[in-house]
Amino acid sequence: MRLLVAEDDLRLRSVLVRGLEAHGYVVDAVTSGPKALDYLRFYDPAVIILDWRMPGLSGVEVVARLRAEGRATAVLMLTARDAPADRVAGLDAGADDYLIKPFDFEELVARVRALLRRPGSPDTRLLRRGGLSLDPATREVASRDGPLHLTRIEFAILELLMLRAPTVVERNQIAQHAWKDETEPLGSNVIDVRMARLRAKLAGTDARIETVRGSGYRLLAS
Repeated sequence: MRLLVAEDDLRLRSVLVRGLEAHGYVVDAVTSGPKALDYLRFYDPAVIILDWRMPGLSGVEVVARLRAEGRATAVLMLTARDAPADRVAGLDAGADDYLIKPFDFEELVARVRALLRRPGSPDTRLLRRGGLSLDPATREVASRDGPLHLTRIEFAILELLMLRAPTVVERNQIAQHAWKDETEPLGSNVIDVRMARLRAKLAGTDARIETVRGSGYRLLAS
C-alpha cells in the first residue's frame, strides 16, 4: 500500500518514511505543497500525511484543492498548531484526522490504520477470495489453514491481485504498487522471482496465480 508524506522538515520526514516502511508500507515523500499536488497528478496513495506549514502551499491549501477536485483520499494533517480554531480550520478544509507535534510514532501508525478502515474506502476493506483473506489495515493474510507469512513486497503483490481479481494485472501496475521505485523491477526477472515465491506460499490454498503471457498476472480462487 502506497502512502505519501508531505513534510518539509528533513529529520521528521526521514523518521516518518523509515518508520512507515518498517511497517510494510510503500512511502513516497515530498517537501512542499506544490510538489504534493504534482505527485498527486500521477499517483493515488491510500493515505496522505500532510504537514500544515510547507513552502509554496500550506497543507490546508493542498487538502482544500484536493477536495475541490472531488478527491476523497484520506488525509492526516500534522501541525504544531493546537488551538481549537486551527483544528477546526484543518478539518473544515477536508482533513480526515489531525495530529499535533510532537507526537508518538505508534499513535501516528494507529491513526493511519484507522483511516484505512474508513467506511466507503473500497480499496482498503477486508479482501476475501475463496478461502484467502487479506486485511490491508493490519497487514494480515490467512487461508483456511491459518496465517500466511509474507514479505512486504509479496503482501503488496497479493493485495493488488486480490483487489483486481479475476482481472489481469499488468507488470507495470504491479511495479508501481509494490516498489517505491517502480522502474526497479521492470526490464528484469525480479517480478517473476517474487511471483514464484508468492505462488509457493499460496500452495495448498484454493487460490492460484495465473500468468497471462504478454499481459501480466491474475488471481483465481475457487
